[in-house]
Amino acid sequence: MTTIYLDHAATTPMLKEVITEMTTAMATVYGNASSIHAAGREARKALDEARMILAKQIGAAATEVVLTSGGTEADNMAIFGVANARQHEGKHIITTQIEHHAVLHACEKLERQGFHITYLPVDEKGRVAVQDVANALTDDTILVTIMYGNNEVGTLQPIEEIGKLLKGHSAIFHTDAVQAFGLEHIDVEKLQVDLLSASSHKIGGPKGIGLLYMRAGTKVDSLLYGGSQEKKRRAGTENIPAAVGFAKAVQLVAETQQQTRQAYEQYKAILVEQFTAANIEFTVNGDAENMLPHIFNVTLPGTDVESFLVNLDMAGVFVSSGSACTAGSIDPSHVLVAMFGKDSTVLRSSIRFSFGHGLTEELVREAGKRTADIVKRLTKN
Repeated sequence: MTTIYLDHAATTPMLKEVITEMTTAMATVYGNASSIHAAGREARKALDEARMILAKQIGAAATEVVLTSGGTEADNMAIFGVANARQHEGKHIITTQIEHHAVLHACEKLERQGFHITYLPVDEKGRVAVQDVANALTDDTILVTIMYGNNEVGTLQPIEEIGKLLKGHSAIFHTDAVQAFGLEHIDVEKLQVDLLSASSHKIGGPKGIGLLYMRAGTKVDSLLYGGSQEKKRRAGTENIPAAVGFAKAVQLVAETQQQTRQAYEQYKAILVEQFTAANIEFTVNGDAENMLPHIFNVTLPGTDVESFLVNLDMAGVFVSSGSACTAGSIDPSHVLVAMFGKDSTVLRSSIRFSFGHGLTEELVREAGKRTADIVKRLTKN
């Protein structure tokens, strides 16, 4: 039986070209980028070249890119870094109810330390209202952190509009762009964000590396102390092979971004077609007009998410119920709770398909057929 991996929003298999590039770097670029001898200079050159590629992807200067261990550290660095640096100016932070737990749990910790956090609601499409952000702003607000695109339902947030709103305010603007990076055209100047998080393993790069874009002049305290790496913003010897792999993945996705987006939209259409043809009841969640191309969250009434996922796994279709960081948890998705309420039946019957490289229309069509067959069996249609 052919297995079909449709959980790319959780993580993606590494691209072959990335593995080749990293393997070469592991074998040949062994120096410490802080060393002044030839081996160190070679490592520094590889690191600088990788950083320039990453910065170009978001329209930033290379000096504004801080390499991290992934999206979680980037989010934490943004939130705790701003809170620590600006706590004497104010203690109010604005976020949304549907953020990744790397943001939500960081904010909850700050609440316990005396900060005031506003968790903005979203509508049934998973989108926050710009006016709600405006209404929540106070003179005490030091940070607004709102994700670019949701990892569970795919809804894109009005980041550019929020950036314009905050232009005349002293609050720092952070966006978690982990799911959008590589798939959406991101220009930090157009968005007017001060901080932006991204991760390598969502785009075919290695796990364990990400970045935090940090606009020049933005006040952010370091979380790690030691050497002077990353211009004294993030201590620790740099992982050169991972940086090289991250940059290679960025180059590859940038070259095919438009074709990739079109393919993913076609995959969504195929699943809708398959479910419709099978005459099963379903509802697609999220905002169809403002949506990440690779995420397809669907409610299948009459199914139970836990048994459904087990059946899909046995049928060789690998999907998830939402955030990978809550895999195995029986708690309902906080994103769907925010969208539909804690008593909605949607919470127990929704799954997320997410697309990435290596898929074909034939594979997606087969996945749709297997899924529909399982739904029919579980609901006795």
